[in-house]
Amino acid sequence: MSRDTYESPLSARYADKEMKYLFSPDMKFRTWRKLWIALAESEMELGLPVTQEQVDELKAHADDINYEVAEAREKVVRHDVMSHVYAYGQQCPKAAGIIHLGATSCYVGDNTDIIIMTEAMKVVRRKLVGVIRVLADFAEKYKDLPTLAFTHFQPAQPTTVGKRATLWIQELLMDLEDVEYQLSKAKLLGSKGTTGTQASFLELFDGDQEKCKAIDHKIAEKMGYKACFPVSGQTYSRKLDSQMLSVLSGIAQSAAKFSNDIRLLQHLKEVEEPFEKNQIGSSAMAYKRNPMRSERIASLARYVIADSLNPAMTSSTQWFERTLDDSANKRISVPEAFLAVDGILNLYMNVADGLVVYPKVIEQHLRRELPFMATENIMMDAAKRGASRQELHERVRVHSMAASKVVKEEGGENDLLARIAADPIFGVTLEELEHIVRPEKYVGRAPWQTEEFLNETVRPILKQYEDIPAETAEINL
Repeated sequence: MSRDTYESPLSARYADKEMKYLFSPDMKFRTWRKLWIALAESEMELGLPVTQEQVDELKAHADDINYEVAEAREKVVRHDVMSHVYAYGQQCPKAAGIIHLGATSCYVGDNTDIIIMTEAMKVVRRKLVGVIRVLADFAEKYKDLPTLAFTHFQPAQPTTVGKRATLWIQELLMDLEDVEYQLSKAKLLGSKGTTGTQASFLELFDGDQEKCKAIDHKIAEKMGYKACFPVSGQTYSRKLDSQMLSVLSGIAQSAAKFSNDIRLLQHLKEVEEPFEKNQIGSSAMAYKRNPMRSERIASLARYVIADSLNPAMTSSTQWFERTLDDSANKRISVPEAFLAVDGILNLYMNVADGLVVYPKVIEQHLRRELPFMATENIMMDAAKRGASRQELHERVRVHSMAASKVVKEEGGENDLLARIAADPIFGVTLEELEHIVRPEKYVGRAPWQTEEFLNETVRPILKQYEDIPAETAEINL
């Protein structure tokens, strides 16, 4: 770690080594060499003067990159691609003349960018599945535990803790669907030439258009892809970057919603994120247990959501077949978005896997509000016994106002049930009222909705990912 040079916090603090490697120079340059091998091999198969011996030589040096030669050469020619062509040629003297034959810089640059984003999206998919698994277990465990629901952060009709978790899961399933769709249409640029016309290959193949078409298919197949974009300018459409980051933004939005819910629940002391034995919550207030991991999710999510505008603006301002105002921006915005989402999902997994639920506090809050919510049932029961609906309504209004005053102005407990039990018009005892206001009677179908959602939606989807092993997320700081 350098202490006198700026380093992105996304790399230093938040993202995993796996994601950081995908956007590393080593990954990029190794992929360049794989693409040069795929190009040479395809050209050989299509009849150009490239020999098996040359292809074998390229393969023999695919991974032992002579970085020092490339770096020295770049200082002279000021061109990264040609510097690596030169360095590769130094190791492969027999193949030096055919490396990068007919291609432009975007052949290695753009195809590599697509490959890296695709591999990074696969990592995102794996971690997304992991979070869904953890939340599914949480929802199953707490599907029957009644809790206050909130609209406008005001107490509303009760739900269950597990049912609330299904709302988080459902958004992640929407994100997973978007990830799968994005991966399903992955295509390479191929080798299209300086303006996308394949003019150089038409010359190399003596006007044989079928061979020009075939080289893209061969390159895609050798690199593990089904197809290349059918048309392009010099680059692949920058709309792809925008679509990729739009998917990441969606994940960030879902994670931020979860983190905000946890922060509010932690304030209520109903649910807390994990808090380690020696963790310090505040430098001044030693008793505090701040929801710092959920706050970090929200913070990183806000960055990703804003960052997703970068490729959108870049895509919309590309001129004709190519401009270079995309390069510096995408060099920053795309990797940082993936690294941030990697950090977000690590945190999401860590928090979800260690959530601490306090049923007694949840019950206390619920019982404080439930008498107000139960008044309709209480009135109906009394009306069945012959009391006037209008008079009952007025008595409930009067008692509710008085009970509310005790809670809000005097800081006392909600005594609405005692007031109703003491009012003869209702003809009901306090014991009977306690039975009426049992929390589980007011959660509607929440337990069954949770079970149905898990059995009919979540588990069938997770079954498709059985090959992805369970993992736990460790956070750096």
